[in-house]
Amino acid sequence: MDERAARTPAAEYRIEDLAHHSGATVRTIRAYQDRGLLPKPERRGRSNVYGDAHLTRLRQIADLLDRGYTLASIKELLEAWDAGRGLGGVLGLVAEVHGPWTDEEADRITRTELDAAFGGAPDEDAVREALELGVLERVPGRDDEFLVPSPQELFVAAELYAAGVPLSAIAGHLRELRGQVEHIAHRFLEFTTEHVFARYLEHRPPTDADASEAAALVRRLRPLAQQTVDAELARAMRTFAARHLQQHLAPEGPQVEDGTTRQVTLPAATIRAVQQLVGPGNTSAFIAAAAEREVRARTLDALMPTPSNCGQVEQTS
Repeated sequence: MDERAARTPAAEYRIEDLAHHSGATVRTIRAYQDRGLLPKPERRGRSNVYGDAHLTRLRQIADLLDRGYTLASIKELLEAWDAGRGLGGVLGLVAEVHGPWTDEEADRITRTELDAAFGGAPDEDAVREALELGVLERVPGRDDEFLVPSPQELFVAAELYAAGVPLSAIAGHLRELRGQVEHIAHRFLEFTTEHVFARYLEHRPPTDADASEAAALVRRLRPLAQQTVDAELARAMRTFAARHLQQHLAPEGPQVEDGTTRQVTLPAATIRAVQQLVGPGNTSAFIAAAAEREVRARTLDALMPTPSNCGQVEQTS
């Protein structure tokens, strides 16, 4: 048999066929071409012909978009790959970062099971809020079933409810806790990037070798954030739970001593805005100073006489 006849011919696609196989629309494919994300097709007479390389590139773009990358950053990655710097390590790093950060596996729960876990009576407002928070996710085509990304989180909510905590309070606590945990995650990423990953990410995009080594480090360091938070939470709970109990068992009841400091929860967006303004190191001092200035301003306003008071002073003088 002739060797050339035994070879599998390269696949060729019209733009409509390429759209069908890739899942992209014809309009999207043309937009990618205009932005330089997709190589130009081969021109044959009055037709454009695409190949497997175009299909592979479209699938890579779709995967990176699903992972949250912008078209501008994707273009940088693809240009580096086309220049011979390699993309395998970068895609491996992307996959590692977007991989699971916990061993917990998602589960499903029926609406009947959900209602039973929270008192037995349907509560549409609570379900709606759970969906907004991502504690529950809808299953396409199933109105009587939900996906539970974190069964452990749902179990904690059910236990708190059984102990007497209202669902609205549980949801509010979760929102507050989420903001604080997001701040911790942000600081951990800043810390590790500065001291560990900066040398691997100094090139944009990183070389294939640097990206592969950074991916290996992500696998090693991934459990450290949770282990650190677990250890510090256990220490803080031991300290404050004992102090809290002691205050409530005192004959005169709980007291707050002058000069003590108290933690105040702020929205994550507010904290990020302050960090951008004054830097992470000055965030706490800035917020404290701003609060103190506001208190002083309100105290001065209270001491200032109102127009009606001014009239009374003039009449009596």
